[in-house]
Amino acid sequence: MNRSALSAAAAFLALGFAAHELLPATPSRAAPPPAQAVPQSMAQVQLTFAPVVKRTAPAVVNVYTRSVVQQPVNPFFNDPFFRQFFGGTDGLSRQRVQQSLGSGVIVRGDGTILTNNHVIQGGQDIVVALSDKREFKAKVVVADPRTDLAVLKIDGKGENFPTLPFADSDKIQVGDLVLAVGDPFGVGQTVTMGIVSALARTQVSASDYQFFIQTDAAINPGNSGGALVDIEGRLIGIPSAIYSHTGAFQGAGFAVPSDLVRHELNSLVTTGKVSHGLIGVTVQNLNPDLAQNFGVTNGTDGALVSDVTPDSPAARAGIQSGDVITGLDGQPVKDSEALHLAIGEMSAGTRIKLQVLRDGKSREIALTTGSNSGSGRGADASAVASGDDQGVLNGVYIGDVDQQARQQFNIPERVHGAVITQVAPDSASAAAGLEPGDVILEINHHRVTDADQAVKLSEDATNKKTLLKLWSHGGTIYTLVDESGSPAS
Repeated sequence: MNRSALSAAAAFLALGFAAHELLPATPSRAAPPPAQAVPQSMAQVQLTFAPVVKRTAPAVVNVYTRSVVQQPVNPFFNDPFFRQFFGGTDGLSRQRVQQSLGSGVIVRGDGTILTNNHVIQGGQDIVVALSDKREFKAKVVVADPRTDLAVLKIDGKGENFPTLPFADSDKIQVGDLVLAVGDPFGVGQTVTMGIVSALARTQVSASDYQFFIQTDAAINPGNSGGALVDIEGRLIGIPSAIYSHTGAFQGAGFAVPSDLVRHELNSLVTTGKVSHGLIGVTVQNLNPDLAQNFGVTNGTDGALVSDVTPDSPAARAGIQSGDVITGLDGQPVKDSEALHLAIGEMSAGTRIKLQVLRDGKSREIALTTGSNSGSGRGADASAVASGDDQGVLNGVYIGDVDQQARQQFNIPERVHGAVITQVAPDSASAAAGLEPGDVILEINHHRVTDADQAVKLSEDATNKKTLLKLWSHGGTIYTLVDESGSPAS
């Protein structure tokens, strides 16, 4: 082996691998591979992210907010004896300055900064500290709790600030290397490395748009609003939340995807405000039972329409409750969160085509996005089921939606049907999630107008799998109650 080949092997060994695992196996008398096949600089390139950090760090800032809060005072201070030593106090509280800490990303050279809404929420004075330690007072251009994003602006007197370019978050993959840059715990700008652990996480509850990038790059308090970048230094997300039992990082951090962040910024620049597309539907995910009931044959992909807002773009286009939206502009819709995010990333006035499954038949519906800028007998008058009932919904007790029920369960005037007043804890209905206060709107696609009709529909049902349309917790959903294995059936 000549000197060039030895240098190449040494470069591989510097990466922690054995040379024989990386170089192609060749007979002992074969000529060695040319030196240019393994650049001498490979070890340096692969062993450090310093060039990426050097490009990225100047565009990531610290965001401080200051607010004045009332702090309780020890009640002994109201005693005149103590007041003469510690100074008088009027009342039981006094003011103190409270500070919160987060991070931000400069996305435009004029000093436009993106951060999380929860970082600046409630702050009276907002200060941005650059990586070179200079500080600027910032004003809030827009704060959007729906996405947990906020846009700030600092005045650099014409200075062109360093920025981060955007990456297409739709193109990242699980396993991609990423860096998180921010100011955890106020210790100063910090860089951590990890991978993309998962995509499209929906159970984070950090915003209305549940579609987060999950990473194991360490994210701690103070990282919120900072940068999650790829190995080219492009912004792929804004870290917003962590999963933790202790308040510190435990291996699961979540970031708002850059495509949603970019929409927020473009909407602001174009219209002067943040606008998210809206079509006027409430959608939910499918499970195997619902998919079978609504004629879906490709697993559980799609978004089930549980409610359509009157006079909305969807209503005017003919979308109906019970439709399953399977595609958007020719791209498959995996679930309700994916549809919600895709529409939210659009601007009002966007012409779209939805692929819809209705009664087992596919159709295409075109529409234009908008912008989200009875008296009775008493609540327990009727029962849907008793222990020896041969119908369905055994163990569920209902009543008319009268004024007493509306007040008790906070049911809006627009909601009509039969209100559930009691659910037996060992029933199939309880297992399906039915609760007192839910209003039955439909039973097996038949509209319910009152408790009597609900009783009749439940008695007439022969299939022990009952599809219900419910008003529940302020929204409309479908759920399926399976009593086929219930002892009561």
